[in-house]
Amino acid sequence: MKKADSVEEYIENNNHFKDALEILRELILSTNLEETIKWSAPTYTLSGKNILGIGAFKNHFCLWFFNGVFLKDEHNLLEKAQEKTKALRQMRFKKLEDINKPLVIAYIKEAIENQKNGKELKAVRTTKKDVTIPDLIAEEIKNNKNFKDAFKALTPSCQREYCNHIIDAKRESTKLSRLEKIKPMILKGAGLHDKYKNC
Repeated sequence: MKKADSVEEYIENNNHFKDALEILRELILSTNLEETIKWSAPTYTLSGKNILGIGAFKNHFCLWFFNGVFLKDEHNLLEKAQEKTKALRQMRFKKLEDINKPLVIAYIKEAIENQKNGKELKAVRTTKKDVTIPDLIAEEIKNNKNFKDAFKALTPSCQREYCNHIIDAKRESTKLSRLEKIKPMILKGAGLHDKYKNC
């Protein structure tokens, strides 16, 4: 489907739900939310924070509540889009007649209040994976100052690649021969796969 640059265009692109989407839009705009396009879909914000969005698919259309996990949902109208979804909740409709306007407005107003009260699930940034240093490299670091300095100077991703290169070898003899091959590369400050990419 063609990317939409405006809400009007998004609704036109989803002509099979045009009337229903216009009703949802009208309900949302009766509040103080600001309308914008994000990810090529209508999105509604409060002070720059995403509150909800409209989505249209082949067999249904919906409201996305960005922090829907905090909605009381006494009428069991919300569902997760996927099992791993944390905050996002979806209110699905199959046809225009499924839209219960007073209920939809109640959910929208609750979402707005929740945002004003600071109820939001912050995205958790995953920390960089720790480097597991195998015994052979640890021994070399301990006994060879030049090697230690060169290894520490590598980026964490380069360090990880070298460590995994040793760890992944099944036999001790392979580990030892791999160590002998990578020692001059590490001392030069080169990455294991530098000939394929910049480390």
